[in-house]
Amino acid sequence: MPKHGKKYEEAAKLIEANKLYETEEAIDLAKKTASAKFDETIEVAIKLGVDPKHADQQVRGAVVLPHGTGKTKTVLVFAKGEKAKEAEAAGADFVGAEDIVAKIQGGWTEFDVAVATPDMMGTVGRLGKVLGPKGLMPNPKVGTVTLDVARAISEIKAGKIEYRTDKAGNIHAPIGKISFDNEKIIDNFHALVDILNKVKPAAAKGQYMRSITISTTMGPGVKVNPLKVSGKK
Repeated sequence: MPKHGKKYEEAAKLIEANKLYETEEAIDLAKKTASAKFDETIEVAIKLGVDPKHADQQVRGAVVLPHGTGKTKTVLVFAKGEKAKEAEAAGADFVGAEDIVAKIQGGWTEFDVAVATPDMMGTVGRLGKVLGPKGLMPNPKVGTVTLDVARAISEIKAGKIEYRTDKAGNIHAPIGKISFDNEKIIDNFHALVDILNKVKPAAAKGQYMRSITISTTMGPGVKVNPLKVSGKK
């Protein structure tokens, strides 16, 4: 078992180990457990009743959180000509084509999200082994392969996040910072839950949301009652 520091142990005492909290109470409690000197991220982990080994039970997509994540993402756009100009005008941090591909092949990955126009994917595909493991490969399922680069950039800058089940069927996502008002964190949480409910695989059997845990970057997890989470306040 990993050993935790004194601050973590003290924070953990505020939480009843086996209790399932209401959403609002869990968020408030998670914020109280934050002890770092920086503005910790509030994260949610949701275990879904799916088997990601089956393609028809994989859950993946993106959602724009109404109040953002508290972090401004650095956006790279693979585009040429007019689309490159559109990307620059829309606020992309980096725009390029073969030149950027070569730079990434040389080891550069100083960006958070990559967007590409469809015509660039043949070239961008060469970066699969570099960008794939880092979760940076543009993908039409999450809206990062598109001709509407301006909209994609706008949504990402506004707080769009990607979600994807891991091998165990868990979704991990940021829903704000401890400096956010509780209402904003709750709104973001509900936006994520709403979209997950909408994309529930037809093949998923039994209880869909098996467990929900809210925590801060350095703090202990607070369990939320999944049966009372409907995605609405």
